[in-house]
Amino acid sequence: MNPASFYMSDPWLKPFTGVIDKRIGKCLSKEKQLIGNGSLCDFAMGHYYYGLHRNNDCWVLRDWAPNAKNIFVTGIFTGWKEKQEFMMKRVNPKGDWEITLPLEAMKHGDLYKLSVNWEGGKGERIPSYANRVVQDDKTKIFSAQVWQPSEQYKWKIEDFKAPGTAPVIYEAHIGMATPSEKIGTYREFTENVLPLIIKSGYNTIQLMAIQEHPFYGSFGYHVSSFFSASSRFGTPEDLKELVDKAHIAGIRIIMDLIHSHSVKNVNEGLGLFDGSPGQYFHSNERRNHRAWDSLCFDYGKDNVIHFLLSNCRYWLEEYKFDGFRFDGITSMIYYDHGLEKNFTSYDEYFDGNQDEDALVYLCLANKLIHKYKPGALTIAEEMSGMPGIAADTEKKGYGFDYRLSMGVPDFWIKLVKETIDENWDMGKLMHELTQHRPEEKIISYCESHDQALVGDKTLIFRMIDAEMYSGMARSFHSITIDRGIALHKMIRLITFSTSGGGYLNFMGNEFGHPEWIDFPREGNNWSYKYARRQWQLAKNKDLKYYNLAKFDRKMVKLHHDFKILDDLSVNRIYENNADKVVAYMRGELLFVFNFHPSVSFTDYGIPVKGKFRIVLDTDDPLFGGFNRIDRNTVYLSIRKAERNIINAPLYLYLYLPSRTALVFKKEPIRKATDL
Repeated sequence: MNPASFYMSDPWLKPFTGVIDKRIGKCLSKEKQLIGNGSLCDFAMGHYYYGLHRNNDCWVLRDWAPNAKNIFVTGIFTGWKEKQEFMMKRVNPKGDWEITLPLEAMKHGDLYKLSVNWEGGKGERIPSYANRVVQDDKTKIFSAQVWQPSEQYKWKIEDFKAPGTAPVIYEAHIGMATPSEKIGTYREFTENVLPLIIKSGYNTIQLMAIQEHPFYGSFGYHVSSFFSASSRFGTPEDLKELVDKAHIAGIRIIMDLIHSHSVKNVNEGLGLFDGSPGQYFHSNERRNHRAWDSLCFDYGKDNVIHFLLSNCRYWLEEYKFDGFRFDGITSMIYYDHGLEKNFTSYDEYFDGNQDEDALVYLCLANKLIHKYKPGALTIAEEMSGMPGIAADTEKKGYGFDYRLSMGVPDFWIKLVKETIDENWDMGKLMHELTQHRPEEKIISYCESHDQALVGDKTLIFRMIDAEMYSGMARSFHSITIDRGIALHKMIRLITFSTSGGGYLNFMGNEFGHPEWIDFPREGNNWSYKYARRQWQLAKNKDLKYYNLAKFDRKMVKLHHDFKILDDLSVNRIYENNADKVVAYMRGELLFVFNFHPSVSFTDYGIPVKGKFRIVLDTDDPLFGGFNRIDRNTVYLSIRKAERNIINAPLYLYLYLPSRTALVFKKEPIRKATDL
């Protein structure tokens, strides 16, 4: 065994080291086969060859369609008809097609497609590497668009250096980031939302739904054109400006990357691009994703790997994104997509149900991304806990920097739904929040967009429900409102401060955005009412949303000031399930929570040594609390009454109001008599 291998930290993996070594061997073998004496960065340059490119005196368009017999370029410049002078030529046996056209043949803004002919059929197709796709407002038909503006975007920051600290992520969707009942734009996000994120203190933005998708209501997960930034939000230059201004503010910006499946749409997508079902996807029973109504890539095909790796490089290069959150990893790496499985045994990671081709692709993708852009961030949306997913490739892992801790939001919503808080188990709570594989770092979160999609509710809406419509004025109090506000802050603080690597919040959830998310669809008469964010709620000082927004900013500042998430250890020092009290250290900060719904404790002893000062508490009236804490007191650990006993334990005696969390900073001890 290689002592550097990730599996050395987990004795339960000992029976499976041979399988792990064999899988990594396949990754190395495939890499060598693909790159020869070159590099993955050189290999992943499909977007330079394929697609539409303007040279000095001509246009060159190339695509890969091995099953095609003839391909014509059609567009407004041909009257959407097949013309001989616009017929592409097959240039090699593997199925590459090419055409060279004079500059006057097409111009910036022209719409075009490919008319692909194959044995027994034909169809209009959008080029597979199209970097601009637009939808006609009247016909709703998608077409590729020539995009060569006279002035290219000039980057203010060419080589952004991401903050060298744990990611505190603001997850956002451009379209619904507007208070208006419409689709928001990149430019509106830059002007109106980016300043809010900067003020909130988040150091990373994660953008959803960037890759072009035909159905807006898919939330961006049914991608059709992988190299095209969604035009429904604006132009490529608008997106570049957004990224640039985030960088100017010192914020890294990553995007959801959908390589786990593709839309079924034939005219817009890749499903039958050249008439063959097996060009990019499986052609057998594995072709259709039974849960997502989409198509599954065949990662065993070199051309598919080339397409997807080039896509990784393209977004890093063209738009200067700082990394990716890879969607649907569990679905990729299991033949059954991990559906209806709990993954309670290690055997389930090595029982032959794993798509090793997908694991090879993920390993190569992470190698490429980190080689092309050192410091880039990759996050795996993976719920099975597959060993090695978030381990370094040098340690025989698959290379993700972080894994999303998807069990945490599931735990919270289940707990809030099914158990009254006086029955919450503190030991189980801390276990769920702090568990993770020994070799990996995780991104923890209370709730993301998933917990608010139609059919479910955000945590605060589930706790307060209808009273949110009438009871969020700061002057109003009720048992339901006060409980929901208090627990909203405590749930976020304990999740944030126990995370094993990073933290994520979906936009608006930080201030308790009411209601659910429901994108326009036939069932709601195509309404945008619930596909937007009401930012004005958090700006209104007369509403409790304002208090919650202020609390979130103060909470995030804990990492800004003390870098607590960079230290992965959470030192659990006290848990009392009967009292509903937990305490732990994170770096130089002490966190104490009293989850009891009704009992406040006086002189409650926490077994910790030192001198402490409060830096944050949920009971602060600035955050909608009841002001039961003296924030000016310096707290010193003392011994119990038996002070004359040698080595008697030291305790910090605190007043712990019900449903309150306190955060203390450890202060230096100036003299021995302080203790």
